[in-house]
Amino acid sequence: MDFCVRVPGSCGELLQGWHRGEPFLVTCPIARYTTVEASSAFQGREGLGEKAERAFSMILSCLGVQEFPYGLRLRSELPQGKGMASSSADIAAVVAAVSYALQRPLTPRQILALAVQIEPTDATFLPGIVRLNQVNGRILAVYDHLPYLPVSIFDTGGTIATADFYRLNAQKKEERDWSDVLLRLQQGERGLAAAAVQSALWQEKFLPKRCLRQLLEEAKALGALGITAAHSGTVLGVLWPLSMTKAQILSGVSRLRCFLPQLTYRGTTAMRSGGIEIDVKGKGSKDKDRSEGDEKDGNSSFCAWRQYL
Repeated sequence: MDFCVRVPGSCGELLQGWHRGEPFLVTCPIARYTTVEASSAFQGREGLGEKAERAFSMILSCLGVQEFPYGLRLRSELPQGKGMASSSADIAAVVAAVSYALQRPLTPRQILALAVQIEPTDATFLPGIVRLNQVNGRILAVYDHLPYLPVSIFDTGGTIATADFYRLNAQKKEERDWSDVLLRLQQGERGLAAAAVQSALWQEKFLPKRCLRQLLEEAKALGALGITAAHSGTVLGVLWPLSMTKAQILSGVSRLRCFLPQLTYRGTTAMRSGGIEIDVKGKGSKDKDRSEGDEKDGNSSFCAWRQYL
């Protein structure tokens, strides 16, 4: 028994805030992954952090199982504390791998119910792009028609612990009318980018990011549509139109790196549908970490990857 599951990370969130009395976020899944290999060829657990270990214990308890008879190995392309959904991807990938290995696979929505017991979740393991209450797991909308734009990731520095951020900011609730922004989100490439920019600017009141406005201005001058931000993290993403070629994007990135050397470039990738994927041939764990450069869209790297459920 050998297989791998993988879950995409994110470049922050497209939107995040308070609307109609509850917190919400709109996911921004990208082609960067946590991969978990389950195998009978080795024993024990490798690479699981604290939250992934909690998820491992929770799924065994949920299934009423005392021992897990296989080895687990977790590898991630997602740096921690940056707002790239590393913990959410780790949690979901571990739960999916364990439940699948025990022939009792949980659906993404069942995994969501477990994930929010550990911390507020980015929920990139839900198919499509999703608006949800990240604290209690209530799904508010599913968007299956939004464009998946190229995104270049820039890090403003430092790290932020998701659970600590939510605890410290629990009283900083600012109710806004998001109706127009939510409508704009669904109006093509430019609408999505404009909505993401508005959300990023509103978040500056709570978690300011150095160079956000300068990055936005310079990027748009180079043909970008806008930016997305990690609302409880440190990264910013430059959103490029689908009509731009790879060479044009790389040229724009090169100029941005010259204009803003104080930001750390973490590569260019693409938005994609969220969800969990499985490789029953067990080759997915050979994927290489990508912290620099440009990547494929995440759907063609391994022909063996298919939807988990």
